[in-house]
Amino acid sequence: MPNGDGWQGDVLRDLRGGVQQGAQGPGGPAYGASTPGPGPAAQSAQAPDAAHGGGAPGQAGYPYQGQEQQAPAAYAPGPQSHNAPGSRPVVDKELDGVVRRKPQHGESFATRAARALRRILASSAAREVAGITRTAEVLQRPVTTGRQIAVTSIRGGSGKSTVAALLGTTYAHYRQDPVLVLEADPALGSLPVRLGVESLRWTASEIADIVKPDMSLLDVTGYLVQLPDNAWLLPASQGQIGVMLDSRAYERAVVALRRYFGVMVIDCETLPAEVARVALAAAHGRVLATPATPEGITSTYSVLQWMQGLPPHVIAGTVVVLTELVPHPGLDLDEAVQKLTSTGASVQVLPYDRHLAAGGPVHTELLAQPTREAVARLAADVFHLSQKRH
Repeated sequence: MPNGDGWQGDVLRDLRGGVQQGAQGPGGPAYGASTPGPGPAAQSAQAPDAAHGGGAPGQAGYPYQGQEQQAPAAYAPGPQSHNAPGSRPVVDKELDGVVRRKPQHGESFATRAARALRRILASSAAREVAGITRTAEVLQRPVTTGRQIAVTSIRGGSGKSTVAALLGTTYAHYRQDPVLVLEADPALGSLPVRLGVESLRWTASEIADIVKPDMSLLDVTGYLVQLPDNAWLLPASQGQIGVMLDSRAYERAVVALRRYFGVMVIDCETLPAEVARVALAAAHGRVLATPATPEGITSTYSVLQWMQGLPPHVIAGTVVVLTELVPHPGLDLDEAVQKLTSTGASVQVLPYDRHLAAGGPVHTELLAQPTREAVARLAADVFHLSQKRH
């Protein structure tokens, strides 16, 4: 295919240059391969220092690997650290009464009751358990270098941040090593809201100047927002209009943080933004969220055809997520999946879910059963592809 002009040509050049690094990620070798060795950071009874064991998950001494998970105590930056920014609420207090409401379940009570009855009367329960077991085995595979999974889209309103939040939550649930959800979309991104975060403080551009090689995991997570299980969030901004995250700050943040986390889920800007192109070039796995609409299918197919002109592993490591935004989209999903899969990409469908469609924080216990199963399959598919190349 022709290289094309405009943003496609830029992406082509960035990917062809960046993918030579492979798992190295932006700015250097992957996951601390040539990162200066940590210094004598203070020991903690809650979390072993990253200095013991080289900082790679799956190796002896990696922070939290194979140990009981404990929430790290708040880390107070010393006098030599940067001035701490003030905490800022994710949702303005004047809007609390408007946006905070009781969340509803992803599917109706009648639907849940019917599914429970079918499970009792049919033999599908054993097959369901077997499928969940296989998915869990993939999600729990050990890694020797941290996986970077970039989530992006080619148009707004595709559910990109929702997919990133669901992936981060899923990996944190199944895995023992630390998980970081990094927001690389500072333009009023919805990721903190979807993750149920109350307030924000440190941002990605600030962390890039703070994290040093001799810091322990306990030190680092003191600058992050703790999420349920063994996960943390690093926002791109505090929600201010006009805040930017340039590619250099993003690269420095990822290089500084990647040695501490087994999986990093990166919520990127919509293509063709610069940071999104940098993140895609360095990622081990790529997720392209698109609405399950005729327009979404058409534009995604064009992008996948263009990606076929890139090195083969780029499209082979890409998963397209078709998000159903309405209950009955009037689209032949089977035919759409078959057409998109013919390009060499993997395709997953995120079914319509009342809980997700309502917006606000995602409560996994309120997701419909088909949604939970689809998210687990998606997470396993992306994780499997991220390991195949390496």
